[in-house]
Amino acid sequence: MNDGDREEIARLLPAPADQDLPREQHLRHKELLMHRIDQDIAQDTGRETGRERVSGSRPGRRLLRPALLAPATALTLAAALAAGVALNGGARGHSGTSAHRVATDMRPAAALLGRISDAAGERSTPRVRDDQFVYTREKAQGADLTSGKAVLDPLRERESWSAQEPGPLRRLGLVREDGETLPVNAELGDTHGTPAGLSRPTYSWFGTLPTDPDKLLTYLYAHTPFAEGRGRDQAVFEQIGSLLGGMMPPATAAALYQAAAEIPGVTAAPQAHDAIGRRGLGIARDDTRYGVRTEWVFDKEDYSFLGSRSYLIKDRSYGKAGTLLSSEAELEIAVVDKAGERP
Repeated sequence: MNDGDREEIARLLPAPADQDLPREQHLRHKELLMHRIDQDIAQDTGRETGRERVSGSRPGRRLLRPALLAPATALTLAAALAAGVALNGGARGHSGTSAHRVATDMRPAAALLGRISDAAGERSTPRVRDDQFVYTREKAQGADLTSGKAVLDPLRERESWSAQEPGPLRRLGLVREDGETLPVNAELGDTHGTPAGLSRPTYSWFGTLPTDPDKLLTYLYAHTPFAEGRGRDQAVFEQIGSLLGGMMPPATAAALYQAAAEIPGVTAAPQAHDAIGRRGLGIARDDTRYGVRTEWVFDKEDYSFLGSRSYLIKDRSYGKAGTLLSSEAELEIAVVDKAGERP
């Protein structure tokens, strides 16, 4: 371990005992992106992926935070990256252990996530009734691949209202962007409506999740949909990221961050910032297959979630390393009684 690592760990670890411590990507599957990425990979490895022969039977889109799905920007790269997400069934368990946490808690990322988890567990949040809506206001932008190159859309403000009824529901809420208000409908294939769950998280559903980090991580590894060509660790990391910033019980939020600390490859990202330039404490993981880094950003003072971003870490046909793919900044979250009502 070098001196820089020691200094980073010392900064992130809890203070001595005599001191006190103090949406998202709208996820709609776009075959265009995965086709282009696989073309790049085929060129790199000299083998044909066969994705060109895919026709007519696209997997259903993933809707991890449905209230933040904006139809007006459905072609953004953020959607495609998060939902590359060809569902092909099956699940593989994860055997997280307390011993594993002890073994990793000296890593800067684990130390930082421990601080974030402690703060989340102490934060008070309102209880949300099943007949209410979670209101979210954010600023977001994503890259459009229609031209074959990553062209960043303008930064837009988006409001959303997510229904909290357990369902299944055919109308999941509303989204308002560029002065237009549109309904968010049930996921494709859910002819009887979409129930509360990973693809439509509600406050009550969050309350049913295990609050033991090991059990929660096991649940996530078992229930996160498989993505063709996507490693399980990356898929679970992105699944957790899709839930951040949502309205959930403090114990659930604390467990999510502790669970994230156990995922291999998670690192600290000191230069992280959100869509409006707020710099904070970052947590990141690299998807080495697709050459994309995903970062979560947290406030330096109270460890609250600020937003996220993703960008290329390898040159691709549609962009150079460093090209921004998506960026979000959470501005407000509240509980309201009606869809369309502002807090």
